[in-house]
Order: sequence, then C-alpha cells, then structure tokens
Amino acid sequence: MPGQVIGTTTGNSGNNGDAASQRVADYLREAILSGQIAPGERIRQEGIAERFGASRLPVREALRILEAEGLTEHHRHRGARVPKLDMHEVDVIYQMRERIEPLALTESIPHLTEDDFRRLQEIQRRIESNTDIGEFLALDRELHLLTYSGCGIDQLSSMVVRLWNSTQHYRRAYMHLSGPARRWVVNAEHRLLLDAIERRDAVDAERYLSGHIRRTRIELSQHPEVFAEALA
Repeated sequence: MPGQVIGTTTGNSGNNGDAASQRVADYLREAILSGQIAPGERIRQEGIAERFGASRLPVREALRILEAEGLTEHHRHRGARVPKLDMHEVDVIYQMRERIEPLALTESIPHLTEDDFRRLQEIQRRIESNTDIGEFLALDRELHLLTYSGCGIDQLSSMVVRLWNSTQHYRRAYMHLSGPARRWVVNAEHRLLLDAIERRDAVDAERYLSGHIRRTRIELSQHPEVFAEALA
C-alpha cells in the first residue's frame, strides 16, 4: 500500500516473493481504478520498485497479475501502461457486459446467502447517502461484484472483473460530467435489481441488469468529450 515498504525478494522464500508481488499489485490496482494512473500512462518499473524498496522482480510479477485483470498492457519497446480505449471500443465492451453479466448473475443467485442480501442492502443504503463520486464508484463496484460472488464458473467471473476494469476510467469521467442529477435512476435500477435477486427471480434480475448496463452505455455514447479527454 502507499508508503508501505516491502523488502526485496532476493534470498527470500517463494511465499515472501508472492506477498511482495501482491502488495505491489494491490497498490497499482487501487491507483489505476481510482484514476491516479490514467489511461495511456506508463508505469515505470524502476519507480515502483524504488517506492517499495524492492527489486524489479515483484514489480514485474505484479504487472503480470494486473495485465490478466485487464488493468495494464505490455509493449515490448515501451513497457507497461494503462490501456487507452476509444469510444467504439468502450461501446463494444459495454455490449459484452450486457450479455455476460446477466449470465454470471443467473449462475450466482442460487448460491447467495441471507448475509449476502443484508450486505447488498447496506451497500445500497450507503450509495444512496453518498455524494462523493470516488466513493460512489467504489460502492457501486462492490455491490455489483457481490451479486456475482456466487458464480462458480471461474472463467466467467474473471471475464466480468476484466470488463469492469477496462471501463472504470470512462465511467468515472462520465460521472464527473453528469454530476448527481442522474443518481436517482441508478438507485431505482439498483433497488429493482436487488428485489429480483432476493426473490431469486433470475429472469427479472437478468432483465433489470441488462437494462442498467445498456442505459449507461447509451448515456456514455452521448458524451464523446469523455473519450476525447482520455485520448488527449
């Protein structure tokens, strides 16, 4: 985490090396998802290694972890950077989400517990009482990923997370543009979705979720300035 020193992996056991890589990955993941590292920005291994007091080995392993999650990409002569997408690419990824996430939700619903339902309601209450965009995005992500947590198909779950990661920056930029005026729509859609999940009605849940993602995709398409800023 920021400011936390990680010892070099030289001479340490494999477990220590794995722990160091994971700490670096956790730090970089948070920095990317929060927008501290923007699309197109290079991630300099030497700078990260120096920050953590580590060798480059755990940094390279952390970057491999994040690449698998869709948060970084590697170019042979330019090193690692955060992927930068254009408007059409984001639109297609949202269409993928419209199709894939309802399937993950259907796989998940039978395995969600009463404790999960209570957590979902609490997260939604926090979303409704929140005015900070950064916190809203974090809570919204927590809510949706929790609804998929019962999915036992690892390939499907990992794909869902990868697609979420790919579009995080553009949704954040859109939220800054739209402000709080459209929050009531998000909250109404969330409430419908949670009701269907608690009733274990996969048909309704799929329909509400698909519409929820589709609306965001359409509203994003009406703001090309989001993508012009990202591509600048």
